[in-house]
Amino acid sequence: METIDAKCSLRMALRRLWADHVIWTRQYIVAFAGDTPDAGTAANRLLKNQEHIGNAIVPFYGQAAGTALTDLLKQHIMIAVDLLKAAKAGDDAEFGRQDQLWSQNAAEIATLLSGANPYWPQRDVLDLLNVHLKLTKDEAVARLTGKWDDDVAAFDDIFTEINTVSDTLAEGIIAQFPDRFASAGSNGAAVPARGGLARLFGRGR
Repeated sequence: METIDAKCSLRMALRRLWADHVIWTRQYIVAFAGDTPDAGTAANRLLKNQEHIGNAIVPFYGQAAGTALTDLLKQHIMIAVDLLKAAKAGDDAEFGRQDQLWSQNAAEIATLLSGANPYWPQRDVLDLLNVHLKLTKDEAVARLTGKWDDDVAAFDDIFTEINTVSDTLAEGIIAQFPDRFASAGSNGAAVPARGGLARLFGRGR
């Protein structure tokens, strides 16, 4: 019986979690911009996704690290909500203040991750997160101003970029914990390690 290689399983699981991040962010932006009643539900699902992402690193870095990442990611979402409110209200001063807080939050996330894994250099992680912030702002502004082609193009870019973020995190984990992704078979050859990755990275509800 074939098994999915543990490295592939990790990459797929993290891609799913980060895809959820940008999909539910978009769903919230669309609902918020359109004043539709599903905005609150979308926001709650988006916040739950931050817990899923934080839980995903617990098997490697412990509960404290997972909780810290979840907290920072939830701050990331709440700042984004305030940023959207300021943009919709045309309050440039508040938008600038929230934008600065968003950048500071990204720097804190990069510091946390780089401190946990030497294969996640702080500058590289921060660059990826800053691109994510810019693209998300582009998406929000396009949606709020009714520039639908720009809105679609921004999300296409976001989805491509978040896969880069996800793959960077996966490759760092694989490099730091190579023994967790292969085990010796009876003939001494490496065989895929099951490792319970489907359970460890299960999103839950």
